[in-house]
Amino acid sequence: MQIRDKVILITGASEGIGAACAQVLRERGALLSLTARSEDKLRLAAGADGLLTAGDITAPETRERVVARTLERYGRIDVLINNAGAGLYTPSWNSDPAHVRAMFELNVFAPIELTRLVVQSMRRRGSGMIVNVGSIAGKVTLPWLTLYSATKYAVGSLTDGLRMELKRDGIHAMTVCPGYVETRFQSNLIAGRIPPGVADSRMFAISARRCAEDIASGIERRARTVMTPRVGWLLVAAARLFPALLESRFESIHARGQSPRGAAEGAP
Repeated sequence: MQIRDKVILITGASEGIGAACAQVLRERGALLSLTARSEDKLRLAAGADGLLTAGDITAPETRERVVARTLERYGRIDVLINNAGAGLYTPSWNSDPAHVRAMFELNVFAPIELTRLVVQSMRRRGSGMIVNVGSIAGKVTLPWLTLYSATKYAVGSLTDGLRMELKRDGIHAMTVCPGYVETRFQSNLIAGRIPPGVADSRMFAISARRCAEDIASGIERRARTVMTPRVGWLLVAAARLFPALLESRFESIHARGQSPRGAAEGAP
């Protein structure tokens, strides 16, 4: 797919991967429609000609408004990038249900509903692409991010299903699996804290710009999955070939960041 003159709608576009995608895609000639909660930050990412719609993407009225405004401005949506997401660093067995629901609303249900809204016009035109930003945690479960991993596994499965469902309509679906990207993701958590062993690891960290360039290249070649950085495939392979060994390693990292048992369970 040629990016020039394509209408691309990006969620979570005010900072991080979303803002970097806006910059890279604008440089490649895309027509942008951006949405996020912060209007001021969106203005920085949108450029002179981009359409911006501020609002909470978990709210149905925001989703409907951003799609309607995009169609009104451009007459079509060629690519939807479901990028908005948040993490939850608390144990799955001891998480606040409200926090869990909030994360699933943003990471899973918002992409499902936005896809539903844009696919009808894509089907009428016989072309389009859905890009869902997952995570390497959607390929390999991370015990310090168990519930986040669950949302990203759901996103990956959703994307695979969409690709098969919509192929005959000319619509492609692509999953993006970032590893550690240098953004404010870990500062914008719903709840919890990062284990020291994870927080100190930067061996394969990449910039948001590098991630965005990989996403743009994936769109151009109609990739099924974009692993960024590609070295992440080694971790996926290790999880498939040596699951017990990897689980033991992850459990050790996770344990170093935990409170003593009594404190974790609320004992005096």
